[in-house]
Amino acid sequence: MGTHLLQMGPASQAETDQFRDSHLPTDVEPHVGRIQRIFKGLGLVVGGKAGAGLISLVYLVLATRFLGPTEYGVLVLVHAYVTTVCGIIEFPSWQAIVRYGAEADREGDNHRLGRLLRFGAGVELAAGALAIVSAMALAQFVGPQLGWPPKAMAFAQVYSFAVLGSIRSTPSGYLQLIGRFDLIGLHNLVQPIVRLGGALIVIAFGWGIKSFLVVWLLAALAEFAVLWAMGLWFAARRLGASLWSPQAGDVALDNPGIWRFLIASNADVTLSELAGRIAPLIIGWIMGPASAGLFAVAQRATVIIAQPAQILGNTSYAELAHIVAAGGGGKPLRQTLAKVVGISLLAALPVVVIVAAFPAAIVGLLAGPAFAAASGLMVVLVAARGIALIGPSCTSAISALGHPARSMSANLFSSLVFLPVLPWLLHRYGLMGAGIQAVGQALLASSLLVYFVWHSSRKL
Repeated sequence: MGTHLLQMGPASQAETDQFRDSHLPTDVEPHVGRIQRIFKGLGLVVGGKAGAGLISLVYLVLATRFLGPTEYGVLVLVHAYVTTVCGIIEFPSWQAIVRYGAEADREGDNHRLGRLLRFGAGVELAAGALAIVSAMALAQFVGPQLGWPPKAMAFAQVYSFAVLGSIRSTPSGYLQLIGRFDLIGLHNLVQPIVRLGGALIVIAFGWGIKSFLVVWLLAALAEFAVLWAMGLWFAARRLGASLWSPQAGDVALDNPGIWRFLIASNADVTLSELAGRIAPLIIGWIMGPASAGLFAVAQRATVIIAQPAQILGNTSYAELAHIVAAGGGGKPLRQTLAKVVGISLLAALPVVVIVAAFPAAIVGLLAGPAFAAASGLMVVLVAARGIALIGPSCTSAISALGHPARSMSANLFSSLVFLPVLPWLLHRYGLMGAGIQAVGQALLASSLLVYFVWHSSRKL
């Protein structure tokens, strides 16, 4: 596949047919083959994530020990503020690229695919620009409430350009569509490598919190630039003139329901990630930057199981979309999904057990004795994340079936129930209140998502 994708010029019809026939499942294909492709894609991406995770642990160890709980908390809060504004305003298009792109690729219609990519990029970049402006405008009002020191306040508006680190779903969606999960895996190394290199320089010269913010900003800009370069490179080689100057056409007519799908899927992504993004801000607002720093360290252990689950949801989405496009959206989809979720839960179980058994040692290794108070919370957050492992793949299945609004409803309802009680829980139980909120929301959201998958697929 790699050689085929690297050939110069747009793909011929014969090449397109060959690629489609060898990569898109049919309605009679055993679900074992689908599972193998999903986990092959997962393996390629997780390989990069594993390397990224190790590098991230190194710069976490350096940053927490150099900055301490309060300044590390400020770093986390500034970044959380920008990513929250971005998460609310951004308009990622990768799900639409994969879903409708699978149909265009199946038909061998490069012009339709070219129009779809240009449309997705335009929508995403326009929303990204709005997110940057909004983050800049609100920083002066939000910062003082979160306890940002003068140096962080002075740089907060410039740091708003870190929004670009999340504005890259269009090239990601296209790389998923053509099966280049290896490149997505390599891209995962970009941010931690830049952060680690920058952290070493900052610590060597004895600089402070502003320099760490500069490093994290540069890492976000690098994420943006590298993935867009990858996506454009392969899209240009495969589609040629169909990308740069596609035949005239209407994207909405090419892809019926795309606007409804985009709005619903984006609302779903926003709501599913809102609690995780806004929780540090609520903690910082009520309890101060030091508590936000403790929460960030406790939450770090959940990344070990959270990232593979999210990647699995993303990689399975491409395969599930192909299953639906081939007319297998009922029993074949449920069989594939059940096995994917089951394997992901079993794979996460050892991590949950280890964290529950050695929380103090893990926190001490990650951040040092100054962060010891995060150990109990870490156990509860890891348990919540284990429950939430069900969610990403179920959300992908619901979106592949063309009903992202149902997933959105599950995430909206669970957020509306549990997020408003977080301030009360923090006042009542201290920092452990954040763990209680996370467990409750994970249980409710996962239960609703399982119900909606079953309800949406049993009719097919």
